[in-house]
Amino acid sequence: MSPDVAVQYARETLVMALMLAIPILAVATVVSLLISIAQVMTSIQEQTVATVPRLMVVAITTIVLMPWMLRKLVGFTVYMLADFHRCLG
Repeated sequence: MSPDVAVQYARETLVMALMLAIPILAVATVVSLLISIAQVMTSIQEQTVATVPRLMVVAITTIVLMPWMLRKLVGFTVYMLADFHRCLG
């Protein structure tokens, strides 16, 4: 396998990982921002108030997006394995 092919596979893998992580990270960021604003307005600085809702929303988002994420991963795996003959030949 040439270094160019290895770098291309690594790049495609990182892009796929980023594509799968962005929706969950975006939801976590928005929820964290809303909770922080609510904490500032109410002067409640309890860590549990910030952590538990964020964890619940991330878990729910992950469960809701799981079919989409699995379809993307299966498609990516099929693409990588179908294209793998290129590096062997």
